[in-house]
Amino acid sequence: MFGALAYAELGTSIPKSGGEHAYLMYTFASEKCKLGNVVAFLYDWVGMFILRPTMFTVMTLSLGTYMVKPFYPTCTDPPVLPVKLCTIAAMLFLAAVNCFSVKWATYLQNITTCIKLVAIAIITVGGLYKICKGNTMYIAEGFQDTAEDPSLIAIAFYNGLWAYEGWNNLNFVTEELRNPERNLPLAIYLAIPLTTVAYVLTNVGFFAVMSKEEILVSHAVAVTWSNYMLGVMSWIMPIFVCFSCLGSANGCLFASGRLCFAAARDEHVPKILSFIQVKRLTPMPSIIFTTIIAIVTLIPGDLSTLIDFYSFSIWLGYGITILALLILRYKEPELRRPYKVPLPIPVLVLLMSCYLTISPVIQTGRITFLYAVLFIASGLFFYIPFVYCKFKLPYSKRIYTFLQLLMQAAPTKHE
Repeated sequence: MFGALAYAELGTSIPKSGGEHAYLMYTFASEKCKLGNVVAFLYDWVGMFILRPTMFTVMTLSLGTYMVKPFYPTCTDPPVLPVKLCTIAAMLFLAAVNCFSVKWATYLQNITTCIKLVAIAIITVGGLYKICKGNTMYIAEGFQDTAEDPSLIAIAFYNGLWAYEGWNNLNFVTEELRNPERNLPLAIYLAIPLTTVAYVLTNVGFFAVMSKEEILVSHAVAVTWSNYMLGVMSWIMPIFVCFSCLGSANGCLFASGRLCFAAARDEHVPKILSFIQVKRLTPMPSIIFTTIIAIVTLIPGDLSTLIDFYSFSIWLGYGITILALLILRYKEPELRRPYKVPLPIPVLVLLMSCYLTISPVIQTGRITFLYAVLFIASGLFFYIPFVYCKFKLPYSKRIYTFLQLLMQAAPTKHE
């Protein structure tokens, strides 16, 4: 919530699409500060190749798991191959919808959100019914028998905060919002508390029926819950959850395409990614690019590793962006800020992002985090020749022209 409020100040004072890219470019990049341009590029590098594709991958991987699980009721883990094939099919479907029409993508988001709320209501009411009947043994356990190792707290935060990822999606589409100065903070004030209440009630519903041990071993918790509670109607819950995951993934892809669009517009990646389809008026090249990277990410990855990899990188990005907000407060006190967050809030978010970035590396020593750091640093090998020195690959112009004709894409303005 605090992070979203800090981002609301950035989004209303710098009303550009692209989220963190736009804020880092405004704060750090200038003719006198080439280092600032590096900071923005490295975020784009990580965002386009790790953060947004991984977020899209994990959401669709959850969808694939729930699609396959009912066909293997006796297996703890459904087979990997059909899960990933269903996941790729869902990715391609969402890419097609977002390439075809912004309005269709919006309709899909609205429909899946309503279905998600129905599923949450069923789980909540079912759980409260069991509690009213005196079935409180699992909830009464509280934190009994859970790990007390302090080094695992940050990892626990990663998995808990993952449920709320997407709180900054509106900042990627600021230029497409109506009256963002009013609607961006208002959406945050309403959406995040309601989401928190809904998620807490859902967990109450789960723990009223299932033990911690059952939840830990289940890769499709809602399916296991429905088998206990819904009897012959248990088939309906996987459908609800699939639509819920589809909506989350759709919102992620919708926002992710705008990051590629903004980065290409500032010449951090090939310019063609900032083009739009001339008939559909959608950022088709950037959506297709994000989908391809997500599919590549899916092939070797598993859910837990992807979340760790993603969470470390994203909280590093959040921390740098919040630092940009504090720098702007100092450097540009007269900057017009339609919404101004109380100063202690971004300071607290910055401290938390430092903890969530550094603590897992020091205390767990997982090799996943080292890979993330190395990948971030590897962006410099591309920045120096292609962005700083503006080196062009042989035949790149012909390739871009072919892709532009293939997708019928054009720049958003004459250059």
